[in-house]
Amino acid sequence: MRTNNNAFDGSVDSSSIIDLSNRSTIGYFQESITTNWDKEAYTDLQGSTLLYRELAMEIERLHILFRSVDLKPGDKVAICAKNCSNWAVAFFAIFTYGAVPVPILADFKADYIHNIVNHSESKLLFAGDSQWKSISPEKMPEVIGFLQVSDRALLHSTDERLTKAYENLDALFKERFPQGFNRNDIEFYLNDNPQDLAVLNYTSGTTSLPKGVMIPYRALRALIIYSLNTLPLKNGTSTVCMLPLAHMFGLMFELIYGTVLGCHIHFLTKIPSPRIIFQAFAEFKPSLIISVPLVIEKVVRTIIMPELQKPAMRVALHTPILRGVVIRKVRQKLMDAFGGSLVEIIIGGAALGKDVEDCLRMLNFPFSVGYGTTECAPLVAYSHWFDYKPGTCGRPIDCLEIKIHSTDPENIPGEITIRGDNVMLGYFKNPEATAQAIDKDGWFYSGDMGTIDKEGNITIKGRCKNMILGPSGQNIYPEEIEEVINAIPLVAESIVIDRDEKLIALIVPDPEIVRSEKLSRQQIAERLDAHRKEINTDLPSYERINSFQIMDEPFEKTPKGSIKRFLYQDK
Repeated sequence: MRTNNNAFDGSVDSSSIIDLSNRSTIGYFQESITTNWDKEAYTDLQGSTLLYRELAMEIERLHILFRSVDLKPGDKVAICAKNCSNWAVAFFAIFTYGAVPVPILADFKADYIHNIVNHSESKLLFAGDSQWKSISPEKMPEVIGFLQVSDRALLHSTDERLTKAYENLDALFKERFPQGFNRNDIEFYLNDNPQDLAVLNYTSGTTSLPKGVMIPYRALRALIIYSLNTLPLKNGTSTVCMLPLAHMFGLMFELIYGTVLGCHIHFLTKIPSPRIIFQAFAEFKPSLIISVPLVIEKVVRTIIMPELQKPAMRVALHTPILRGVVIRKVRQKLMDAFGGSLVEIIIGGAALGKDVEDCLRMLNFPFSVGYGTTECAPLVAYSHWFDYKPGTCGRPIDCLEIKIHSTDPENIPGEITIRGDNVMLGYFKNPEATAQAIDKDGWFYSGDMGTIDKEGNITIKGRCKNMILGPSGQNIYPEEIEEVINAIPLVAESIVIDRDEKLIALIVPDPEIVRSEKLSRQQIAERLDAHRKEINTDLPSYERINSFQIMDEPFEKTPKGSIKRFLYQDK
């Protein structure tokens, strides 16, 4: 039952899009820009705002530079910088020219950046200030020009045509548009073929080194149409971009979808700390929030759970006449923390902690957990919050099919395979990995283990690569055990590994608790071991943890926050 006055009712405002069919993928962006010409497009936190017509103008200026070096549709252009309005300008300039954007995570080390730029065969690179300081142009010999993301300044050029065009850009722009630039002057590349490469997105390396995922235009188009018909946003509404735009989750749903719909997108431009995030929520009052679990868990565990644990609150929750009043009060406090205008939070990228999910369900909070993978551009499953089944990640979206490779898909986990318009073309210059991932019938083998119930709800159990074979052949999914361990207040994060046929949990203690309680290493170990024994009483014998190992440093992670498990398997 829905009690939220702002609840999404299933209707979609497509007023900024005249026709949802019979157009090229890039045509959606041209239609949005011309329709929303004088509306606000992008704003940087504590920075300037760009209107849709100004976005179009900056795109055309970059197109002049691209033409100067005879850049062709299909050529690669890399972007490596933190999120900001000008990141979006660079992306759409590349995309609407018919070239292929290569987004690179800003937190990658210099050698990773060099390798990806070279592997992708990028001809130009847009770099952020800090990234430019760390990289070496001579290690990327095929790149003819480096431009700064923040102001599109030419940082380095090995092509005289580019240098000359940059020095005379204002004159060239005026010469091209002598009567001034208006919406009728937009000349985007509209000959994109559904099967052609649209975006080359490198994975963030959770289980291995990054691979170049080839996302075709058909994948973007399928998800644009799905989003316009399904997700709870309207033309002109406010959104906050928190996820890395070099990751497909953020790129597709915070930037591409928002821009096509004509939303006003706000960029944090900084590391999304809780203080910055809540400052943005309070200022911009977003109606839809796309997030990874870490952000939501932090909010619930620091703001809401301590409130619910107060003695008076606990008594009230067990008093029928007071329970509803308490829940409404706490729910409103959480809604206010997210800006007060929230329609829905969509969580993806990893599993949401059960304690947090249970708390949100009790409060009837508008959240849903989706499932996706970079190779599917990225969405695979989602349900609106009022249809969402706890513990699952929604139902398959309408542009794909799903099969679970199991003798009993409802009860016995099997690998999730996906076929549909949003599945990738393959891995760039890696036919062996492509052949392993996509079979002759077009089924993509996700590497994720899961089940699917009679209503179509998918439950993720873990990664195939992470699955541990128990002593009697049982399948052990470490993520499920980690979820229990991570609910221990003293634990910040954990991973479970197999060491000499024994399950070992690597634990990073919560530094705030350690500091506030002045715990010694031995006290931490003793407290954790008591929890281990308690946890083991509820686990099957083959899933019991043999020991906890305390880590001195946080786990190394990908920029989207996933632990690089492969680094710890043999430690």
